[in-house]
Amino acid sequence: MDDVPMENETNSNSSEASNATANQQQHPTPEFLQRKIYFLMDQLKEMHSELPETLQTRISYDLLTELANCVLNESIFDIVKALMELQHVTEKHLIQMRAQVENEYEIEVADWRGKIKDPEELQHILGLMKIKHTKKLLETDKKIIEVLDQKVFDQQSMLQKAGVPGFYNTQNPKEIKIQMFLLDFILRLSLLKFEPNK
Repeated sequence: MDDVPMENETNSNSSEASNATANQQQHPTPEFLQRKIYFLMDQLKEMHSELPETLQTRISYDLLTELANCVLNESIFDIVKALMELQHVTEKHLIQMRAQVENEYEIEVADWRGKIKDPEELQHILGLMKIKHTKKLLETDKKIIEVLDQKVFDQQSMLQKAGVPGFYNTQNPKEIKIQMFLLDFILRLSLLKFEPNK
């Protein structure tokens, strides 16, 4: 009989701890937020230390601190994940578009090989087709680059508007590389679970 109240008390205590944690996340105290920032900073410093030294100097401690404060608002994780999903869909579409150009060329070559029996005439036609195909492939690649550049611009704009530090519109490859590492940091942070009671 005495065992039953103790079991209920244990369940009651774990239930209270669970409710307290849920309440802290809904209405975080300054202490909870401070501990979470320390946790995020520790994670960011560790990620930062994995970078090549040349990039470490470009991503300052202040930028990491701003990033930690920014991702306290976990909706930033949702924005970044949505942007990444959209980018993957776009990249998949662009890969299919390029593959279609390659496939059309192969079908056309096979078609001509079936129609033309004279080897010299066939070589001449295939040579012309190769030139046409190369030109079409270059045009396709140019279009793909334009789409990807626009996608980068859109992502930079969206993240800047969301208040994510380190994001602004730039075409500088070094700055874009830093922004890519910052995105990686955010995605990696989104996978971590902050446990305030540990």
